Amino acid sequence: MTGPATHPTHPTRPTRLRTRARRLAATGLAVAALAVPAGCGLGTAGGYVPDATLAGPLEGVSLEGTEIAVGSKNFSENILLGKIVLILMKAAGAEVTDLTNIPGSNSARQAQVQGEIDAMWEYTGTAWISYLGEDEPIEGTEEQYEAVAERDLAENDLRWLPPTPANNTYGFAMTAQSAERLGITKLSQIQDIPVDERTFCVESEFENRPDGLPGMLKTYDIPRGEAQGTPDDNIGLYQTGAIYEATAQGECTFGEVFTTDGRILALDLTVLEDDRQYFPNYNISLVVGEQLVEDHPEIEELVDPVAAELTNEVLLGLNAEIDVEGREASDVAEDWLRQEGFIA
Repeated sequence: MTGPATHPTHPTRPTRLRTRARRLAATGLAVAALAVPAGCGLGTAGGYVPDATLAGPLEGVSLEGTEIAVGSKNFSENILLGKIVLILMKAAGAEVTDLTNIPGSNSARQAQVQGEIDAMWEYTGTAWISYLGEDEPIEGTEEQYEAVAERDLAENDLRWLPPTPANNTYGFAMTAQSAERLGITKLSQIQDIPVDERTFCVESEFENRPDGLPGMLKTYDIPRGEAQGTPDDNIGLYQTGAIYEATAQGECTFGEVFTTDGRILALDLTVLEDDRQYFPNYNISLVVGEQLVEDHPEIEELVDPVAAELTNEVLLGLNAEIDVEGREASDVAEDWLRQEGFIA
């Protein structure tokens, strides 16, 4: 594109967007608050962890008599991954406690640092920027993983097991129709479209986190709060799961997404290329307390073969079973582990 496209303006649209999004966010926050049980401070999924027997490359691995609390954040993929580990560890004989579905990354992280949970899947980019306080990501998947693993072990006694191939980074998606109408495929082209088209659906955490919206808008020359950048009223706050449908229904032009989320495929959304490479690598690793791994090195033996099979394509499919088909994360986890021959 050589200059801004010309389209009709919608003077009331940004205000409607933000007002409706605030109502949805408030409702979602109220529901989340009800999920936090008194006394422990962690809103958790709890419930059903299927019985199974280890099979294939995992047969014979034993964690008999070990007590392990497994946590997760409160979005589908992280809950799914937590359930996978719970099933594996229970099948290996461990006494497991299900603390999946903790509201918010920082709450989940704090629970692990304080020793309330023993194991949780984490994302390299999140740890590097949000937890360890770095401003810039490290280029290269392996380099980013090694830097995070070294720092977290030294500072917090947390061991990062070898990462999955999956890289669930942030992205922005739009409908295929909007992409064609506006003629854009890259984030850098957002600056070429009219200001009233620069509307964003995001979750509240992403709006404020260091590797989130403010830095992205600045990197792509559409800074927040500026009349010719991205006015505040162009940003709507939604619960994570509501963003995909809101984007598909045209509540905003651009929706914050996780690039392994199955709803991208189900709703025929197009993810824009991060052509200035703003978002860090978010490869996924099981993070376990160092002492627990030292006492039970079998944990790594149990998890590594499974982690190696968790690609972007696999997670897109599994996430879609939860978020599109409405299946329970524990059932999806169990079926996949059986299909791959890890349990019987």
